[in-house]
Amino acid sequence: MNETVKKGSLDLKADVLVIGGGPAGTWAALTASARGAKVVLADKGYCGSSGATAPSGTGVWYVEPDKELRENAKASRFILGGSLAEHSWMDRVLSRTYENMNRLGMSGYPYPVDEFGNPHRRNLQGPEYMRLMRKLVKKAGVTILDHSPALELLADGHGVAGAFGVQTQSGETWRVIAGAVVIATGGCAFLSKALGCNVLTGDGLLLAAEAGAAMSGMEFSNAYAICPTFSSVTKTAYYSYASFYYEDGSIVEGAGSKKGRSVIARNLLEGRQVYARLDQAPEDLQPILRVAQTNFFLPFDRLGINPFKDAFPVTLRLEGTVRGTGGIRITDEACGTGVPGLYAAGDAATRELICGGFTGGGSHNAAWAISSGSFAGEGAADYSLSLGRHASGRAPVGLSSLALTQRTAQPDAAVRTSEYITAVQAEVAPYDVNLLRTGERLADSLGRLNQLWKEQRGQEVQLTAQGVKRREAAAMTATARWMYSSALARTETRGMHKREDYKAIDGNQHYRLISGGLDEVWVKPEETAKESVPS
Repeated sequence: MNETVKKGSLDLKADVLVIGGGPAGTWAALTASARGAKVVLADKGYCGSSGATAPSGTGVWYVEPDKELRENAKASRFILGGSLAEHSWMDRVLSRTYENMNRLGMSGYPYPVDEFGNPHRRNLQGPEYMRLMRKLVKKAGVTILDHSPALELLADGHGVAGAFGVQTQSGETWRVIAGAVVIATGGCAFLSKALGCNVLTGDGLLLAAEAGAAMSGMEFSNAYAICPTFSSVTKTAYYSYASFYYEDGSIVEGAGSKKGRSVIARNLLEGRQVYARLDQAPEDLQPILRVAQTNFFLPFDRLGINPFKDAFPVTLRLEGTVRGTGGIRITDEACGTGVPGLYAAGDAATRELICGGFTGGGSHNAAWAISSGSFAGEGAADYSLSLGRHASGRAPVGLSSLALTQRTAQPDAAVRTSEYITAVQAEVAPYDVNLLRTGERLADSLGRLNQLWKEQRGQEVQLTAQGVKRREAAAMTATARWMYSSALARTETRGMHKREDYKAIDGNQHYRLISGGLDEVWVKPEETAKESVPS
């Protein structure tokens, strides 16, 4: 960061800074505060209403503490995820999720009850959930900075020591000096307009990489969701009740929400429109589905379509790492990143530890946000408080790979940023590059992405809302490069990673792929725990 912008107009000190105000970020803030830490939470949007969870209902991987039930729960996606999950992590996440979901009920979350008065705790309504989380965070004494995206992390000889950013509504800058930082910024959906995801542009991944952290599982970041062509609502789970048709009413064989998305993609690539109808949903279940996901039905109601009886055109909308499993590598049980003072949680972090190479909306991701946020908040608080006298008088420097400046932007800056974003989307959105992968197509695309990174590398980022867009473009470019570099290195089909030129799973590649680097991307294997090796 340039000397002229080292100190923002808002200058705060804290024990823990949490970047991101979704489920993972708010749970991190709550648990850090409960450890006695002074906490600041900075959200790119408005904490409580921005992000993928806030506008939607979500299922949660909530399982009663019964041995058989939990063993079945762990097995449910183990093979589907390529057998890369680890039992010890699944156990920890199931336990912490159970505790925290019960805690939500005691804190006022309105769980529905059955005819016997028993609460149903396997689902959360995003608006009520996140409204309550903001209330709890404020009650805990956490300072919330809304509309305050981070532009860079700060660090000194003791490790990461805070962050610097801009408040997009006031135009002022902010700086928080902290003993530890939790990145909970969500994943990267590449501005695909999936509901709630347009604030999720991989910012936290770039921040972490600039500090020296690595990524893990980035090849498992090609999630596409089924949705109507006229809607941004991506609730693929509802399509488990769907039949898929061509325009003439004949069945699309093999299409589905779990293993049949590639069938839909192939048809769309060949110019054949696919239609869906939720005609497999039992009639007595249909009112319950409407209540559980109200916003799913709004676009249909506005157009006079009954999705249970009427066929409607569908497409596949990219959700990238948001509902993939790739993200910042986790190196310990406190969700540390291997960089002193830096922790990661939620969709910003890898979810391979609990679901390997396959996940989806809600369920495991929702449980991971709840639990990893708690682990990271506790770890960050303990680390910060352990610094003692070292915590005072820190004078960290900025780590941004792009120069931050207060100078006025060039007249064409906004246009160029838009061009970079469009260019990245052109590489990650096509089904025949990102979903149905081949080494040749991945390598060609990666070459263009590397060039895009080089073009952006030496450019300035103004301390404005437009500058935030420039950082988003860089973050999306970096994320795509880690994705495709990892996808090239995994010469097999495993989890959601599908190689057209290597269609089988390879037992010799039963490992995670770690990736990192900015100007030069690297990829290397990392062994999983022995317990996760298939017998």
